[in-house]
Amino acid sequence: MTNTHRKTLTRLFQDPIPANISWWEIENLFLALGAILKEGRGSRIRVKFPGVPPAIFHRPHPRNEADKGAIKSVRRLLIDANINPKEL
Repeated sequence: MTNTHRKTLTRLFQDPIPANISWWEIENLFLALGAILKEGRGSRIRVKFPGVPPAIFHRPHPRNEADKGAIKSVRRLLIDANINPKEL
């Protein structure tokens, strides 16, 4: 995992929730953490970490930034996958 991935992970767990995290940064983080990504219909993407039920997200459009609700869902998925920014 690169320094850029660590910064993204730290930003995802900040309070208040940041509103300027690019969805592509989140997808790259998922891949760096070992998730399997599958394309779905339209803007859907399925994210699967080992031992955790898959999560389905919608890529934001027309803007590239994830909204606060999506960031909360990403946090939940990372917590379920036992990924904590303080431990990495």
